[in-house]
Amino acid sequence: MEKPKSSFNLVTFLLVLLLITIIGAVVFFAYTINTAFTTALTPIQNVNQTLSTQVSKLLNPTPTVIPDPVTIIREVQSLARLETIQYSVEKVITAELNQGVLGPLFGDRLLFVAHGYVIAGVDLSALGTEDLKLDDDVLYVSLPKAEVFVATLDNEKSYVYDRDTGFLRKGDVELETNARQVAEGAIKTAALEDGILEQAQQNAEVYLERLFNNLGYTKVVFEIVK
Repeated sequence: MEKPKSSFNLVTFLLVLLLITIIGAVVFFAYTINTAFTTALTPIQNVNQTLSTQVSKLLNPTPTVIPDPVTIIREVQSLARLETIQYSVEKVITAELNQGVLGPLFGDRLLFVAHGYVIAGVDLSALGTEDLKLDDDVLYVSLPKAEVFVATLDNEKSYVYDRDTGFLRKGDVELETNARQVAEGAIKTAALEDGILEQAQQNAEVYLERLFNNLGYTKVVFEIVK
């Protein structure tokens, strides 16, 4: 009776072993197929993602803003005379008549302390569309030369410091007027010699570059009109 029982146990063991082998083969085969499928599918997924990105860019493009040159000209022309710098100047002016040996009798002399101011800038009223050129994202601007707009006395601060009139002469009413006229010219000359036009030109370029940057132009080159 024990012999058949031993054969039954052996058969059962072999069947279990075979079942385990079959299950292992199926699992291995399924894993191999899944890996191969994933590997084959990856390039397709990459292509699909690339196409999706391109389509998204096509349907939702990044906007490129190009300002209207006419609008820019109007913006600039609205500034008209762009005053970019002001100098305050003080000059001492000597005005005299009939000075010499007879000066103490017939002469007239005064010292005039002149306080004034000089304003300089760039006149943009005549700027046209032909003065703006766009080349490779660089805006070239033909800019007028800086000029002096105002050179005048501050009458509240200007005064006659000293006056010496001869014993036999009445003070000349035109002498102070002439001194004031000369003072205005001297104030302007002093500002020019101190470089007011160069500073005015530089300030105008800085201001306008900021304006053009706000309008969408990041690179600006100024060319001075001679």
